[in-house]
Order: sequence, then C-alpha cells, then structure tokens
Amino acid sequence: MSPAASNRNSSSSSSSNGIGKLDYEPRRPLLHPDGDGDSSRPSQDTSYAGSFFQQVAEGIMERDRAKLQRDTVRWLSFVWAVVNCLCAGSITAYSLYGRLFQLRLHYTQVQVNIVSVTAELGMYLPVTAFGYLCDRTGPGLPSLLSGIVFGLGYLVAAFTYRSGPPPSAGGDGWPFGVMVFAFVGIGMGTSCMYLSAVTTCAKNFGRGNAKGIALAVPIAAFGLSGMWQSQVGSRLLYERNPDGTTDVDVFRYFLFLGITLLCVGVIGLFTLRIVDEGEMIDEAVEELERSGLLAQDEFFTRAADIHGYGTMSTRDLSDSTFDFLQTEAEALKAKADEEKRKKDWLLNEETRRYLTDPTMWWLAAGFFLTTGPGEAFINNLGTIIGTLSPPHTKSTTLAVTHVSIVAVTSTIARLATGTLTDILAPAAPSHQHHRGPDSVANSMASLPSLDRPRRFAVSRITFLITSALVLSLGQLLLATGFVQNHESRFAAVSALIGAGYGAVFSLTPIVVSVIWGLENFGTNWGILATTPALGATLWSAIYATVYQRAAEGGDYGAEKGKDDVLCYGKGCYASTFWAMAVSVWLACGLWTWAWRGPGGWKRRGIAV
Repeated sequence: MSPAASNRNSSSSSSSNGIGKLDYEPRRPLLHPDGDGDSSRPSQDTSYAGSFFQQVAEGIMERDRAKLQRDTVRWLSFVWAVVNCLCAGSITAYSLYGRLFQLRLHYTQVQVNIVSVTAELGMYLPVTAFGYLCDRTGPGLPSLLSGIVFGLGYLVAAFTYRSGPPPSAGGDGWPFGVMVFAFVGIGMGTSCMYLSAVTTCAKNFGRGNAKGIALAVPIAAFGLSGMWQSQVGSRLLYERNPDGTTDVDVFRYFLFLGITLLCVGVIGLFTLRIVDEGEMIDEAVEELERSGLLAQDEFFTRAADIHGYGTMSTRDLSDSTFDFLQTEAEALKAKADEEKRKKDWLLNEETRRYLTDPTMWWLAAGFFLTTGPGEAFINNLGTIIGTLSPPHTKSTTLAVTHVSIVAVTSTIARLATGTLTDILAPAAPSHQHHRGPDSVANSMASLPSLDRPRRFAVSRITFLITSALVLSLGQLLLATGFVQNHESRFAAVSALIGAGYGAVFSLTPIVVSVIWGLENFGTNWGILATTPALGATLWSAIYATVYQRAAEGGDYGAEKGKDDVLCYGKGCYASTFWAMAVSVWLACGLWTWAWRGPGGWKRRGIAV
C-alpha cells in the first residue's frame, strides 16, 4: 500500500472513530460548530457555570421581591388595623347623646341604661365567637362583618331617633325595642372590628421583637376612638337650641358613624391579611412533634395512612401519561385537604390546651378582679364626683374632663408599657408553649450562657402587677377620703386609675400571645376578654348598692329629690373602693402564683 493511500485510510478512520492529530487546525476554535454537525451553539453563548450563577442571582432577586411584598402587606395591614381600632370604639361616646334620649325620645333613665347595657352585652358575649372566626378564616371576613353590623345598627338607630318618642312614651315613633336591637348590633360590631385588628397585629408581628408595641398601638387607638368621634359630633355635626346652646345632631351623627364604619370594615376585607400563616402553622406542628406530644396522636397517624402527606403513590407511573397526571392531581388535592385539616386540628388542639391549662384560669381570674373595678369607676364617674361636694354647692369638676383624663393617661400607659416590655422583657422563643416540661430546649434554656452575660430583663408579669398596683393606689386615695371636699385632687385619682387600667388592658393580650402562642390568639384572647363585662356588672352593682344605702340612711348628707336619691360624703363610696383595692391585690397574688407557683410559667421554662 502506498503512503498516500495509508494517509487517506488514517484520515477516514479518525473521522469515524475520533479526532486525529491531522484534524487539528490552529485557526479554528475548538468549540466552533462543524458545518455539517447537528449542533449550532456558538462558543460565545452562556456556559453552564454562567447559567448556574445567573439562576442563583435570579433566585435571590425573586426572594427579595417576595420579602418586599410580604413586608408591604404586613405594614399595610398594620396601618389599617390601627384605623379599624380608631373607629371601632364609637360606643364609648354614648354619654354624648345618652341624655338626649331622655329629652327628645322621653326615655326613662332605666331605658337609657338598658340601651347601654345591651350594647355592652352585645360587645362582650360573642367576643369568643369572633375570635374563633378570625383564627379560622382570617381577619378580613370579620372586618367585613363588623362593617355591615355597624352600618345597619347605626342606620336603624338614626331613623329610630328621627321617628320621635315611642308609643310607650305617648308618641308615634318606633318602639323602644328597635333602639335596643340597633345597639346590640353596634356592640357586636365593636368587638368584631377590634378583634380583627388586634389579631392581625398579633400574628403579623408577634414573632418579632416588637410584639409589645405592635399590640399597644391598636389597643391605644381603640381608647382614643371615642374622643375624636365625640369631637366630630359636638363641633361639626351639631344643632343649635333656642336658648343658644348646642347639642349633637344625633340623626346626622349616627348616619356619619354608620357610613364611616361600613366603609372601614369593607376596606378591611381587602387590607387585613396574615402574612406567612401557613409557615406559622407548620412550625407549630413540627414543634409539637419534636416535643413528643404528637407521638401517638390519632389524627396524624390516620392522615399519614390515608394521604401520605401529599407523597406520590408507589405504583409504576410509566404505564401511561394519564395515570401519572391523575396521580399528581390526587396528590396535590390530598395535600391541600391535609393542610386545611392540619390547621383545623392544630387550632382545636390549641383551644383544648388553653382551656385545660390551670394558669390560664388564674390569669383570667386576676383580669376579672382588676378590670371590673376599673370599668365600674369609669361608668360611675359622674355620681362619684357628685359625692365630693356638699349639696347645693356648685361643682367645678366636670365628668367629661375626667373621662378625657382617663382616656389620655390610659393611652400613654398602653404605649409606654408596650414599648418598655419590648426593650426589657426576656426574649420569648417561638413556640415555647409547645415544649414539653422535660424537653431538651427547656433544659438548655435553664443553663447559664457561656457566650455572653445575661441581659438585664424585667418580666412582663412584673409590669402587669406594677400596673395593677398603680390602679389600686387611685382606689385607695378615694377610699381613705383624701379627695373628699377637695375636688381638685380627683384628677390624681382619674390619672392613676386610667394609667393602671390602660396598662393592664394592654399587657394582658401580650402575655396571652407570649405564653400560649399566636396560632390561636383570636380565640384565646376572645375567651379572656369576656371577663371585663362580668366584672363591670358585679362592681357597678356593688357600688350602686352602697351608694343607695348611704343615701337612704341620711347619715352622710343625703339629699332626696323628686325622682332620685343623691348622696354626699365618704360613706357613699369608701367601702366600695376599699373592696376594689383588695380585689386588685388578690389579682396580683393570683398572677404571682400562675407565674412562680408549682406548675407555673417559670417552672415550665416559659420566658414571660
């Protein structure tokens, strides 16, 4: 064979089997596409490494966009929750038009009281159901419900007022029962709008370091709502009397409140959102599993057997594309159903654990013994002031002034305690309420830190007890007669009781969220929030009984009028406020027992 033929055979062999040394051309890039090859990818295209880093960068950008979107939703929900609370407390302006029910509708004092009491019952009795609704459906639907109930309630009340005195008072207006029905709806709207707002703030910010101020701001806004609404009624929506004085135009005022609150509730349907609620539920379930509390749970065993937690079937998916797609669809549906079942089960389990926790009942009893006296003082400010000066003496103290003092000091105390607890209270780990008493996490938490010195911390219970003692100090000033015949000193009483009452009402939901978590906060706080109505009813009855007996006895300068009995002197109220102070001290003892007693929060390793 000739050398040329040999070279041709070698070239043919290399082209069929591999790259030969004669195939190399110095001017051609190694990755240059062959003219007759199948590949046409130029060498300048993105390499596999470049594509990887590009995907990483895009993933980071997508993550940042998602975080920005979540933060925007979280803060927008917070802002509108504050707006909700700024509007929800309209019932606190009842004294603005209560006396006009007597003058224009000829209601008796008993009927005026019936309207306010039914509104209070409508506000407190269904609060647990509204909290349950917030946890199960989110805060948007309860906000819409509150707007509808508010709107209907105030519109019915407006036209009932416009119709004039009822037939029972000799008129031809709508019956008295219609006004009662309207204010039941107003009371329900109050608690529903309040809970939707507070639940939103608690769940969106409760896992951060600003849980105290995040709850204090909307609660403080709720306390201010009656003040600005009464100013709108008295300064803008008023009518002038023949003698030159002015009164609120109740019909226009009710229309204003009904339309405003309806709009606020409807907007809340779209703006109040819980961010990362699914993640919060999953973390809670995982913590329960790690704690060993779900080791033999029937729900999770059954769910795993039926659905496999969304995993694919072990059948051979290569039989047909249809079978594969059907299996995928069934798996996704099973996973969605399981997520809903998981949330429902967790919330039900949280409610059961909350109700069976003895420390919850100690906390609730203390809240009942503290808020009841505070509510009774606010409701009876006018008659208390009347007992401080002798009969026929012109009083220089106005009840509305002290209502404002209570509102302002209460607001300041709520914001201050919320901020201070965020700074000084011990850090509360997420889902600490799910840990077992002998869990590794609790054992490690009890050991001293070797990395850094322990931060100075003041427990939230210390703040709670201190606030209650401030409340009792105002009661003691009244009980000891310090204010009798010195009306100017009554401002100190209003300030102390307002500050103590406001701080207790702000700190208690924070304590509930820290000890029993956020997943079921609406239901848990709703259960506890029913106690102020019971306490206010009890202590108002005690105050009225002592007042009436002292007035009828005539030993304290009582003055009997045509339709009522007025009382003057320390005996009209002293024993009541001594009992109130003792009640608050008893509440402090119950909270201390729940905190440091056997089986208390400190023994269970709960940082509160």
